[in-house]
This record gives sequence, C-alpha cells and structure tokens, in this order.
Amino acid sequence: MELWNGSTLWWVIAGTLVALELATGTFYLLMLALGAAAGALAAHLGLGLTTQISTAALVGGLAVLFWHRRRAGQPQTPSSSNPDVNLDVGQQVQVTHWLADGRTTVRYRGAEWQARFDGSGSPAPGLHTIRAVEGSCLVLAP
Repeated sequence: MELWNGSTLWWVIAGTLVALELATGTFYLLMLALGAAAGALAAHLGLGLTTQISTAALVGGLAVLFWHRRRAGQPQTPSSSNPDVNLDVGQQVQVTHWLADGRTTVRYRGAEWQARFDGSGSPAPGLHTIRAVEGSCLVLAP
C-alpha cells in the first residue's frame, strides 16, 4: 500500500515552498510553488514522473524568469526616498534660513534636524517638502 500518491507529494512540496516564502519573504519561492502545483496537476492527469518533473521545472522556471524580468524592468526607488518605506518622505517643514552651503537646521517631529537643499536654483526660506532622509539629514526641495 502506497502512503502518498504522486500528486500529494507535489502538493506538499508546493505548500512547503509557500511556507518558506512566508518565512523568508523571497517571492521567487512562490514562483517555484507554482511549478510544484503544475507538477501536482500533471500527476492528477496520470502523466508519468518524468513528465511531472518536466512540467514542474518548466512552469516554475518560466515563472521565475518572468518575475525576474518584470522586476528588472521597473525602476528601483531607494528606501531613503520611498514614501512607502519612509513615512517622512512627502512631509513638509518650515525653513527660516539657509546657510551658504545649502544646509540648514529645521524643527521636525519635535526635534532639530540637519537638512540640505536638493532643488533647482538657490534655496530660499519657506515651506519645503522632504524628498529623502539620509541618516539624520533631511533632503528638502521647495
């Protein structure tokens, strides 16, 4: 008597890959889980082990290739200027004066912050928007 049939083993592999993805955050493991699910479907259709493995490898490999090419084509925003990562980006601060080198100190979130100008032209006092946070320095633009 067989403990597990072929499709059950493929589904366990797919579930394990999904669990590993949840633990590591590596989205590519989900693509490989798709390949394992394709192998399970091939087993449900009664195809041989070689065809199951080939199907899983082909679907998983193509999914990984597709995802890799999709990510490579998208511009990557550094975390220092990404408002989804850094909630300070996009907030506004009041600048009372600028030093000659384009730097200043501003009050933001109840503390004094170093800031530098990152706009076109010369810096002028007034309301500025935080474009990025580089360490403890705010990068400001009008």
